[in-house]
Amino acid sequence: MMKNYLSLIKFSHTIFAMPFALIGFFLACQDFEFEIIKLFYVITCMILARSSAMAFNRYIDREIDKKNIRTAEIREIPNGTIKAKNALIFVIINSILFVIVTYFINTICFYLSPVALLIILGYSYTKRFTSLCHIILGLGLSLSPIGAYLAVAGQFDLTPLLMSFLVLFWVSGFDIIYSLQDKEFDENNNLNSIPVLLGVKKGLWFSRFLHLIAIVLIIVIGSQNNFQYFYWIGSLLFIGLLFLQHSIIKEDDFSKINIAFFTTNGVASIIFCVFVLLDIFIN
Repeated sequence: MMKNYLSLIKFSHTIFAMPFALIGFFLACQDFEFEIIKLFYVITCMILARSSAMAFNRYIDREIDKKNIRTAEIREIPNGTIKAKNALIFVIINSILFVIVTYFINTICFYLSPVALLIILGYSYTKRFTSLCHIILGLGLSLSPIGAYLAVAGQFDLTPLLMSFLVLFWVSGFDIIYSLQDKEFDENNNLNSIPVLLGVKKGLWFSRFLHLIAIVLIIVIGSQNNFQYFYWIGSLLFIGLLFLQHSIIKEDDFSKINIAFFTTNGVASIIFCVFVLLDIFIN
């Protein structure tokens, strides 16, 4: 049963946002007291938010997934592994627990928790009315570094905000690549995406443009802060993996999309986190 729910929420995809939450957390710890309980709360909130958002997406898209050949057999609600009602209950439980945990963090996190839920749950509706659904997904994941920073500092600051914008453009860019495989299905079912709006070629260029902005933000963050060589090593590796991602996706060949989507981005996120934390701890 647990395995089915971990599959439902694609728990392995937590790898995208969790490293940036850790970056946000330890950025705050440079100026504010480190508390192990706060780190536990942040990680718990990340898991709960991710679980509720992904399960809600699967619940809302259950009829779409049933019609899509790519997803009909492998997703838990269409194939009958998990009942839709149980998935919705799972969403409600995780959402309530998320709000409760933020209460124990601090006032600002508690007050902003409904806003966070509105964004990450609301994303599931967006492809029904806007091609900018990828940006909304990026916005949802971009809450991880600033949210973790707020958990420690209780106030906003420029660097974690810039880190959040980095996540926004990075995630939005690679989600466009992932959506390429459903372009024809989306067109036939009145669903929106950048590839549907612009076509494959222009969609890929738009993804590259978003990743270029992410690269600029990496440079700006490093230049505006007292980061040393570990940060720049991690940045170069992260940027290199972005280039690799785009080099293996062709306009007429989507066979390596899963490698580009999960492997390169997952590795990029972890590597960047490790080197940024090394820079924070050592320098």
